[in-house]
Amino acid sequence: MKVIVLGSGIIGTSSAWFLNKQGHEVTVLDRQPGAARETSFANGGQISVSHAEPWSNPSAPMKILKWLGKEDAPLLYRFRPEWLQWKWAMSFLRECTAARTDENIRQIVALCEYSRLTLKALRAETGIPYDCLTRGILHFYTDEKEFQASLPAARLMRELGCERKSIDADEVVRIEPALASIRHKLAGGDYTETDESGDVYKLTTGLAERAAAAGVDFRFNTTITRLLTEGAGASARVTGVEVINAEGRHEVLRADAFVVAMGSFSVQLLQPLGIKLMIYPGKGYSATYKVLDAARAPTVSLTDDGYKLVVSRLGDRLRVAGTCELNGYTRELNTTRCEAITRRTRELFPDACDYENPLYWTGLRPLTPSNVPYVGKTMIDNLFINSGHGTLGWTMGAGSGRAIADIVSGLRPDVDFKFTGVPRRDPSGSLSRQQPA
Repeated sequence: MKVIVLGSGIIGTSSAWFLNKQGHEVTVLDRQPGAARETSFANGGQISVSHAEPWSNPSAPMKILKWLGKEDAPLLYRFRPEWLQWKWAMSFLRECTAARTDENIRQIVALCEYSRLTLKALRAETGIPYDCLTRGILHFYTDEKEFQASLPAARLMRELGCERKSIDADEVVRIEPALASIRHKLAGGDYTETDESGDVYKLTTGLAERAAAAGVDFRFNTTITRLLTEGAGASARVTGVEVINAEGRHEVLRADAFVVAMGSFSVQLLQPLGIKLMIYPGKGYSATYKVLDAARAPTVSLTDDGYKLVVSRLGDRLRVAGTCELNGYTRELNTTRCEAITRRTRELFPDACDYENPLYWTGLRPLTPSNVPYVGKTMIDNLFINSGHGTLGWTMGAGSGRAIADIVSGLRPDVDFKFTGVPRRDPSGSLSRQQPA
């Protein structure tokens, strides 16, 4: 078939790669001049199966209330006159029960683990260099209550096959000696040896180059304006995508199937077709510092629970990312939040980096209330979706791309996940479907 993929971040590019591997004629469209120029450009760098606990969990409502009005809070909710934001918030609260959290963790871990194994095979096949480190991820806590609260989730992940080991403060420092300066503040941590880190931009651009060499047609500087359809109900089909091409001309591109992988911007594209996605943009921040003293900088990827920051060593750079701002589609840098990242990083690793010349960046994470993404078929037979991966786009990227290629090809992916619009058997043995709201 001829397939058009809309979006060239890690999700869209991996989708194109695996669709091409299955023999399809693939075209990728993106408004940017190259692959991975938006949300996949400068994230935290973690391939983190162990970080599968969703933001929506039983402790979240009280934390959000405590953070309201604090400009440097890990999660900043700015009230806006937008129905989607309020509806998303209500759905988020419904996902905060213990039962929903456990179910969501199961779904997220399944897709993350599948994706990690897919990425490992992809790395071996392509040899793409992307500052990959396979030294695990260390999650540390500076609050005893938060550490104790993390133990049940760690146990559940171990039951699901993710070896997230809960450890004491001394073991935290043994694994990452760069944390010795805050040993007196540590309550404990957990360590997942099988997790990894690396530069998503380097991997995505390298994969795009190899996909193009294999025949995938990447059309950059191409703005997608709308999807064209014919028919109604069960007989509806997408017939083409209307774009403004790189020459500034209106053009309609035709294909047999279409995969929407536009992150937060998938919502506006699909809404006119009656497909209402529960995705809201969460503006995430990152800071990249040049390492000045390698002995003082961490070499194990870290998650700082108290400040909701992740830290990854990318060659001679240190990438620190995190926080979340629910404030529409603006990507304007908030100076207070940027400075908070540098202040905390300097506190953790004094004299390790050049803190006077940080490179700050923001990207819009496509958040679902549950943190479980939409991957599968929409109510329109030849229209597919691969979006809503939130903070785990890098972790889920390779697996989501491989899975959507299987679904487009009429195959069932090799992972037990509730794919959108794809029948699956529940424990009673009956078939059920998950569809966008």
